Parts: sequence; C-alpha cells; structure tokens
Amino acid sequence: MEEGVETTMKLDRWGYPIRTTSDACIAAINACYEQLLVFGRNRAVILDATRHDPTCALANVLAAHFLASQDSAKAASFLSAAASSIEGASSYEKAVFQALSCLLGDGKDEYVALDRHFQLLKEYPKDLASLKRAQGLCFYMGRPDLSLNLVEQVMPHNQDQDYVYGMLAFPLLELGRMSEAEMAARKGFELNKNDPWSQHCLCHVLQYECHFKEAVSFMESCSSSWKSCSSFMYTHNWWHVALCYLEGHAPLGKVLEVYDNHIWKELERSDAVPAEVYLNALGLFLRIYVRGYMESVEDRFTSLANAFKNKAVWHLEWLLDLLGLWALASSKNTHKANELLMSMKSRFHSMSKEKQHTMQKGILLAEAIYEYGCGNYRKVFDKLGPDFQAIEFRVVGASEEQIDVFNEVWYDVLLKIGCVSKAITEIENQIKKKGESPFLWRMLEKACILEGKEYAHIAGEKAKYLETAYFP
Repeated sequence: MEEGVETTMKLDRWGYPIRTTSDACIAAINACYEQLLVFGRNRAVILDATRHDPTCALANVLAAHFLASQDSAKAASFLSAAASSIEGASSYEKAVFQALSCLLGDGKDEYVALDRHFQLLKEYPKDLASLKRAQGLCFYMGRPDLSLNLVEQVMPHNQDQDYVYGMLAFPLLELGRMSEAEMAARKGFELNKNDPWSQHCLCHVLQYECHFKEAVSFMESCSSSWKSCSSFMYTHNWWHVALCYLEGHAPLGKVLEVYDNHIWKELERSDAVPAEVYLNALGLFLRIYVRGYMESVEDRFTSLANAFKNKAVWHLEWLLDLLGLWALASSKNTHKANELLMSMKSRFHSMSKEKQHTMQKGILLAEAIYEYGCGNYRKVFDKLGPDFQAIEFRVVGASEEQIDVFNEVWYDVLLKIGCVSKAITEIENQIKKKGESPFLWRMLEKACILEGKEYAHIAGEKAKYLETAYFP
C-alpha cells in the first residue's frame, strides 16, 4: 500500500492498489478485466464501477476507454472525471491513466500509447488486461513481433495464469513459430478449457497445418463455452469452423449450416454487434466467391451486401471496410462502393503523417479490392504490382488467416488476366507452405491446364485425393 492512504486503498485482481472505499467498485473493475480477457459480452460492467464510486480514477478512465467508440461525449465526461481524481490516485492508476488517455479524444496517438503500455507493464507485469489492450494495438499496427515482446516481458511474473498463454500463442503463430504457438495454446487450454483465445489459437495452428477435421472436432467440442462471448469472438470461432469445412472440401451445406446457425443468426440476439458479425460473414463469403460457389449462396450474399449499405458500420475496422467494398462492388452496388472508397481515402488523408505512412498499403488494397469486385482484373494487377504478398498488408488489422484470402484473390486475378506462369509460381510457393490444401491443388491444376503443362494431371489427382481425405 502507498504510505498515508491505506484506509482508502483496495487491491484489484492483480494485487495492485486502487483508491476507493467501495468493494462493489473493485468487484466491477475485476469483472471488467475478466470480460476483456474472455472477449465477453458484458464489458459495460465497468459502468457499474463508476456508479459505485464516481470518484475512482481507474473506474472512470476504463469507462472512458470502453465508451470511446460508442459515445465520444460520454467518454470525454468519464475521462474528465478520471483526470479530476488522478492526483490522489495510486501510482498504478496513474500509469493506466497515462497509457489510456492517449487513446482517447482528438489527440490520440497509438504509438505513444503502445510505448506507455510497455512502461506500464514493466512496473506492473501482472496486469493482463493492459497486456491484452497493448497486444490489440500491436495487432492493428501489423506488429506481432512487438506483441510477442510484450508478453515475453511479463511471462516470468505470470507462469500460473491461464489467459497469458493464449496471449503468448497468438503472436507466435503470426510469426510462423507454429510448434511454439501450439505448445502455448495447449498449455492455456490445459489450465482453462473455457478460454476462447487459447481455443482459437490452437485452431489456427491446426488449420495452418491443414488438419481440418481435427480442428472442426476440437472447436465444435468447445463451442458451448462461446455463448457468453462477444459477437466478434462467438462468430469468429465459428468462422474458423466454417473455414475448415470449406478448406477441407466438405459439402457446401456444412459451411452454410455453420453460417446460418452460428454467424448470421447471431444478429437475432438483442445484444449483438452487427459489425462484428459482418466482419466474419464477409470474410467467409469472399472465400466462397473465389472458389466459384456464389450461385449457391446468392440470396444470403445479397442480404449481407445490402447490410453494408448502412454507413453506421463503415470505418469501424479497416478490414471490415475492405470486405464491405468488395461486397458492395460485386453485388452491383457500385455507386455505394465508390462512396465508401472515397470516404476511406478521406479518412486516410486526415491521418497523421506517421499513420498515413503505415496505412498506405491499406489504401492500396482498398483500391484493388474495389476493382476486383467490379470485375476489373487488369486494374487489380496494376494496383498491386507483380510481387503482391498478402502478409505484407496485415496492417489493415488482420491475422495471417484473415489476410490470406487476398492471396487467393491474387491467384484468381493472375489466372483471369492470363499471367498463368506467374500464377503457377505463386500457387506452388503457397503449396510448399500449406501443401495439403485441396483448393490450392485444384487451382494449380487449372493453371497447368491453361499453360498446357503435363503436370496438370498430377495436380488434379492430388486435389481429388485431398477432396475426399478430410470429410469423405
């Protein structure tokens, strides 16, 4: 405890002092931590903390952060309340306030915020909620290396904490260190079988290794624990299941069953967040489109594309805007798609120079995916150039699995504009990485046929074998 204020300090979940006399305030703060770690649906519980103690600096700044994307005026009010109480707060609260305040208001700066989170976690390494926030910043910067640095910094102090292992696994898998990622994910799952992030990371590894049937069985066995997850986490884990069915060449009906019952149906919940559902729905449908199955899902896709005409879901996630651009353009809503693209460009030009430098690839991909949706395949090639690699574009806020669909788009474009030799080289390189993918082998067969290569027969036989290997 800090000297002189013992009677007004209580310890939070991490054992760090918070200036409050309210046990209920501390309980709500701890509940907020838990919701963040489990991707829970009830992050609004932090508002209970401010009701129980309106003068608690930590409660107020956490409330401001929670409301920042929903109600900027209320967020500003809570931030002001936190600032007015910060002088008498604990040093821990002051560190959190400093780290979060530069993510709020007109002067927000993610780079400064990340630096302050590094400093915060050096002093208070048990604060896994701040670790989770900092890793989120790294994700949207496309920097899994920094995310790994953060979690490795705090690991010696959290060896017995379950959630930390999922947070270790994710940057490892994003850096291609799959065996280490699997070990970390399995450790997290062993400690807490209901941790959706450890489950999700293990699925990533299995999916990357083309163990589609094993991934589906594992995730479906865990699915009952997702009911209290946010719209994003709930539909994202089911997105992985649907993707494994799709990549494993299961009947399309299995994919659509997951989509209908566990992704689109999420919108029926009164507390659903539509944008979080659309992100996963669109990511699935773009893959379906590349595989040539759109005739079978036209009604579903029309409903999804029409939902993105609503500007309320624009600019919440850069990846969501990209997918929405494609959906609007490919469903012949070209005017609306162009409006979204222009709005994205306007948003880009209002960014700081540093942020613009980071997001140049985001704008480039936006222009390309708009042309792809319009069917202007040569323009896509001209935008992206001959050396496109999707992994270099994850600054749009995408995992390697999420961004990989743009590799598939790229191969499709190369074939459509007649760059067949280039397509063969790119597909063969991807096969070296994910050799047991039926779709890649079938695409290679198609390319070899166009090129007149005898190897087409071998590729076709391999594709045929794999198409019945996972879900016979």
